[in-house]
Amino acid sequence: MKVKISRDELLVALQRVQGVVEKRNTMPILSNILLEAKQDGIEVSATDLEIGMRALYKATVSEAGMLTVSARKLFEIIKELRDGEIELATAENNWLTIQAGKSQFKIVSLPAGDYPALPAIDKEGLTPLTSSNLLELIRKTLFAAGDNDARYILNGLLVTLVTGDKKTTLRLVGTDGHRLAVAEQEVAAGSKEAPKEIKAIIPKKAAHEIRRLLEEGGDGEPLIGFTKKLMIFRKSGLLLTSSLMEGNYPNYQQVIPKESDKRILVDRVELEGACRRVAVLARDKANAVKVTFARGTLTLYANNPDYGEATEELPAEYKGETLSTGFNARYLLDAFGVMDGQQISLQMDNPLSPCLIQERESPGFRCVVMPIKI
Repeated sequence: MKVKISRDELLVALQRVQGVVEKRNTMPILSNILLEAKQDGIEVSATDLEIGMRALYKATVSEAGMLTVSARKLFEIIKELRDGEIELATAENNWLTIQAGKSQFKIVSLPAGDYPALPAIDKEGLTPLTSSNLLELIRKTLFAAGDNDARYILNGLLVTLVTGDKKTTLRLVGTDGHRLAVAEQEVAAGSKEAPKEIKAIIPKKAAHEIRRLLEEGGDGEPLIGFTKKLMIFRKSGLLLTSSLMEGNYPNYQQVIPKESDKRILVDRVELEGACRRVAVLARDKANAVKVTFARGTLTLYANNPDYGEATEELPAEYKGETLSTGFNARYLLDAFGVMDGQQISLQMDNPLSPCLIQERESPGFRCVVMPIKI
């Protein structure tokens, strides 16, 4: 293998795969990436056996070939080099030499034949999306998904793609059992085929990677599709695949409170700031903050026997009976942080019922936070 490639092009390729490669040293080759020099450029692939990514990058190829090298070490080297052209070549014992100006490196590689094969993907049957729409849906739900939750299925996002004769709707759901986020948008025109609904659960890591790729911007809108065991994501010549999670996702619909008149309307920025300030004196583990709805006001209170107490009162629109309950402040702040509207509503039937948080500007977004005892 002998290739010349610009430092910026290679750096983009290596930055993209850092989140995919396996960090734990269960199989050494999974911390490597596969470099394959082809006639029209160099293909860079990475996988952790659950998520796979590959893309072709512009390069001048003098000699075709392939090898695998440490994703982290190659990234660290390229990051420190100056802008310009870099030459990658296979040396004796299958080592990779890196030549840039007067700098030269040689790094160990592992045989390309041992690298796990990425699945072959059919380009047909993928649904076109708008980058900004998909990014918005992921941003508004990813925070609520579980992190290493004992209930394995909660460590993913439920993705539902509904195609009717008039529109195609994409819905994402994330929950860790303590809070729930649901976001949906119309993403494409309808189809003349029979209406269908596709449901799949994707790992949180896959959603993170899609979000990073969308945040890069660039030309080309994404495509998404599902097979029996795989999610397929394409954008600007890049392919990301992810195994689907097996299991039954909780019936989230029954947790979402129905609309009622027990709603309080409050300025989002003011509430987020007040919650952040009061939470400084919340109890460490539960981040417990007492929230009181009263006519014309919303009051936040926190106390910690070791440090003291904090109270903050905000003007609000509320005409119901006085209601007090407790919340984990971090859960509230996570929900406020993905909202963009000026005014938000909090709705509860009683101090022990789930709290529905919404904003007028995003009718397709609903967030539910469970109260805690104070």
